[in-house]
Amino acid sequence: MAPEWLSVPGTWDELDRTIWPEAFGRADTGELTVSGISATSLAETYGTPLYVLSEDTFRERARRFREAFEDAFSGIGAEVSVYFAGKSFLTPEVARWVREEGLCLDTASGGEMACGLRGGMDPARMALHGNNKSAAEITRALDAGIGRIVVDSLPEIELVGRLARALGVTAAVMLRVTPGIHAETHEFIATAHEDQKFGLSLAAAETPEDTSGVGATADGAEPSPAMRAVSACVAHPNIDLQGIHCHIGSQIFSPDGFAQAAERVLTFMAEVKDRFGVSLPQVDLGGGYGIAYTEADTPRSAKDVAQALAASVGETCRRLDLPVPHFSVEPGRAIAGPSGVTLYTVGTLKGVTVEPGRQRRYVSVDGGMSDNPRPVLYGADYSVVVADERAGENHSEPVFSRVVGKHCESGDIVVNATYLPADLAPGDLLAVPATGAYCWALSSNYNWLPRPTVVAVRTVDGVPEARVIVRGETEQDLFARMS
Repeated sequence: MAPEWLSVPGTWDELDRTIWPEAFGRADTGELTVSGISATSLAETYGTPLYVLSEDTFRERARRFREAFEDAFSGIGAEVSVYFAGKSFLTPEVARWVREEGLCLDTASGGEMACGLRGGMDPARMALHGNNKSAAEITRALDAGIGRIVVDSLPEIELVGRLARALGVTAAVMLRVTPGIHAETHEFIATAHEDQKFGLSLAAAETPEDTSGVGATADGAEPSPAMRAVSACVAHPNIDLQGIHCHIGSQIFSPDGFAQAAERVLTFMAEVKDRFGVSLPQVDLGGGYGIAYTEADTPRSAKDVAQALAASVGETCRRLDLPVPHFSVEPGRAIAGPSGVTLYTVGTLKGVTVEPGRQRRYVSVDGGMSDNPRPVLYGADYSVVVADERAGENHSEPVFSRVVGKHCESGDIVVNATYLPADLAPGDLLAVPATGAYCWALSSNYNWLPRPTVVAVRTVDGVPEARVIVRGETEQDLFARMS
């Protein structure tokens, strides 16, 4: 019943360094530690479920991405900006880390934009995304001086232009396009193929539509939605078209999709230059760089990603005789994901006969899909380790297990397949790594469970310290909005 990639652990205190960054370790007792602070003490102080974020790891990974891309793109004579994708994990404190590490911030709603501003971000170093931005969100972005609005549709161009005209300002705009690439990832997080809600297609229109003054292509085909969008932006006096944006998906390991996206976007920019005489100064290829959730995952380093992408961009620009534009990327998961771990307390244990001679043990914990809905949304896999002193005993036989939550849903799975000690007992502490991205951000109050505390751990002058950056909810918080 176990997946082929799942190995039986040799010891219970082993940490796979592909999954666990160096800030996470083991004490002499076997306890899991975060920058030297034991998981047991964190659980005793703040309760479980508990999100624990290593600030040191977050900052290190943010810095590594910025430096890797700056170094790689300086080699082809290009400037580069790294935008942290705030949708993965964003609080005012996290925005401060992003700012202090020299990154920009990508936001996907008015609330995320407000959070970034509250964290002290320079609005000129922020972006506003979204496939259905409200007039209020766009107005707020224009008022605040947000550096770029990523336009997602033809009607939005008219809306942004109208609101900018009313405010007497010029809107800096990037056009999000769909380059027609099907990334090797889950269908729900692949975003560059044609049949989905994001972006403007680069493919020529199949039926005649309003071309907004753009004539047919040389072969007589109708211009693509993306080309019509360029025409509309170029013609509008209150829109400054800065460049082209695309994002092919999330949790991607292969470099091929990013290279293909770069080639298609740059080719489109060359066509824009030929047609309108406009050299667009920027291109943004989004994010989507995969991380290790299990031993089956093989993430690429920031340096490898940056060098491969810079080589592809440089070669394509030379072939097209196109100046290398200012380049942007948007890592989110790749920075926040490995920085976080979720601690759970074991409750009920139950052996279930799946078929004659085959059993699976169900290990129930005190959280679940309300603090991490990714398994039920995407079938996402995670790993798990014993986090308390029992990990140091290393004498118990492994039992094939599934870690599940306490919610009233059969799909409430935390870790689908794992091995845990045979003598695991109620009250033991488990730790699920790589939960820094899209867990707290997607959390809910399903079954009226209050959302957990978020604790950040950092090392100051060699001394580790833990502090709350998001207070855990109480039942009174849940009642506060009720009549």
